[in-house]
Amino acid sequence: MNSRASRVLMGLIAALPLLLWGCGRNSSSSNNPGSQNGQISMMVSDDPSNDWAIVGVTVLSVSLQPQGGGTPVVVFTAPTPAPILNLVELDQLAEIIGNASVPAGTYTGATLTLGANPGDVVLTASADPDPGFAGTAGATVPSSQIQIQGATGSAGSRTVPLSVTFDSPLVVTANQNNALDLEFDLSHPAFIVAHVPPASGQIMWAVNFNGPFRHRPIRDITRLVLRQIYGSFNSISADNSSISITRIFPTEPPQNPETFVASSQDLTILADKTNGTLFYDVDLHTHSTITSFNNMGGELNGKFLRVTARYQVDGSLVAVRIWASSSFNTVFVSPEGHVLHVLSSSLVVLGDAGDPVTVNVDNNTQFFFRTPSNGAADAKPICTGTACLTSLPIVRGFKVHVDVNPLQNSMPADTVDIEIATFGGSISSPGMNNFTYTRHFVDTADNYSLPMTYISSSTKNGADSLGNTIFGFKWWNFAFPTIVDSGTNAIPDFISATGGSVNFGGTVGVLPAVGASDAIWADSANPNGWSVRWAVLLPVPAPLASVTAPWVTTGNTGSFSIGIPNGTSVVVDANLAVGSATLVYQVDRQANGIITVSPQDLTTPAGLNNVASHLLGGTPVKVFGVPQISGSIKAYVFFYFTGTAPLS
Repeated sequence: MNSRASRVLMGLIAALPLLLWGCGRNSSSSNNPGSQNGQISMMVSDDPSNDWAIVGVTVLSVSLQPQGGGTPVVVFTAPTPAPILNLVELDQLAEIIGNASVPAGTYTGATLTLGANPGDVVLTASADPDPGFAGTAGATVPSSQIQIQGATGSAGSRTVPLSVTFDSPLVVTANQNNALDLEFDLSHPAFIVAHVPPASGQIMWAVNFNGPFRHRPIRDITRLVLRQIYGSFNSISADNSSISITRIFPTEPPQNPETFVASSQDLTILADKTNGTLFYDVDLHTHSTITSFNNMGGELNGKFLRVTARYQVDGSLVAVRIWASSSFNTVFVSPEGHVLHVLSSSLVVLGDAGDPVTVNVDNNTQFFFRTPSNGAADAKPICTGTACLTSLPIVRGFKVHVDVNPLQNSMPADTVDIEIATFGGSISSPGMNNFTYTRHFVDTADNYSLPMTYISSSTKNGADSLGNTIFGFKWWNFAFPTIVDSGTNAIPDFISATGGSVNFGGTVGVLPAVGASDAIWADSANPNGWSVRWAVLLPVPAPLASVTAPWVTTGNTGSFSIGIPNGTSVVVDANLAVGSATLVYQVDRQANGIITVSPQDLTTPAGLNNVASHLLGGTPVKVFGVPQISGSIKAYVFFYFTGTAPLS
């Protein structure tokens, strides 16, 4: 199970001059197919996974539902063949998959259609997964062992349609911008469920897209960290300020040499006329700083490009760095992925193919921290040389994209883009200025225990549900991402919330509070180091256990007890209230090996009765929750198993 909350973001941003933070501010607008169109950019993103190197999905189409009904408006159709997008590589990054012209009007929902045929979902385990991972390190799961829940259609044309109703309407009008965030949670316990039988039978992996899918607003597109964009050069604008490229997608899993899937989607990318765009001719091994594309035709014609870009407030894309080569494999070859190991003079990065790639760091290697909202900081290295590996520090779990010299066997790194600086683990010593994250891995050399400084109380940190700016540190429970604790009480509340633990005894012992955070560089609270903007308290995975005391309902809560052999019984508390109810799944494994994952709604009499009838003494249960001061565990989600019980 992943160490932290993970997501896939399908962001839709109308690329027009004025940005509206509240999608529903003009809710009186009606859909009018004859009115002006708004330009929409489609993106996907996700968070990290320690267990998986590839969670590949095939996005076939995206459509918007007009308010009041009517024909859905298709805003994205995949090229043929449809590319596979590796969700693990996105890690809170947005990957632009195309643009579309959308009729002005009001939209209240969206439908995302995924491929559900054998090969449309690719699962490859990490080379170094977390302890307890059910699969084989580095292995690709055969498609015959992947069962996609909710698939419809005939063989060869099976799909999973995923529909979501927006929290507030998306209004697309001329001369305005809108933002839409549709998320999966990659580490949601019900997303990828492994059923390990007690005998030596095949492990079956049930992939459940419908459970962890929701809508969340984007408050500020200028803070989105975009995954590096691949494209083929088309043209330079008449005023030399921008280039047009056709979007291309690297083949997943990667080939050697790497190939790509072409699309019909074009993107316009501006040069940074204020801070300068770094331009690398990978074939000639030269680089320069440009403020326009004047006289650049000879260096761009017939070339493949890799672009680090950022959004401006008006929705336009500005290039921070551009790499150009006549060979797509040459611009692709630079490793991208999560840091697996940090050594004295090298980084081991989990590459696209799921294999560990070692890149050497020398005294000329420049380290950048992506800061798209600040163009000057985004283009400036934060550190140079091997000392950066420990002085920053860099730890396992960071998401990086490394630029290397492909002609040298030693793989020296010219630049290291730190796209996401992720810290996490058990929480201890919470105080008013900092707290400590302690993290343990299979390879003990990756372990760390580091104090985390809160960002300054004067640092802007997103917005609340009303659009008001948040200043300083904020935190929330993974189960309730829209209920954010911010302001003057945020840190004292965080200190109180992280003081609980749960004790299973036996071979498991005590499970402490666990969290995860993303950090920023050089905040005023810590000018020469990392500061955490937020923390999310994660549902701790309890061991596979058995029910020791049956379900009891009391008002809007329910509870039961679980235990392990030679251990201590632990009370599990569940919420039955609409909007915040604990998620429950019934997992059935039939004699033929077919797994069915069925959600149970605790807010309905039928769902509640079904759960109560199954949670009897001896029923196998898997719980994910937050330890409480009382020693109980507040369940975010739990599974109970029928049919063939799992071994783990």
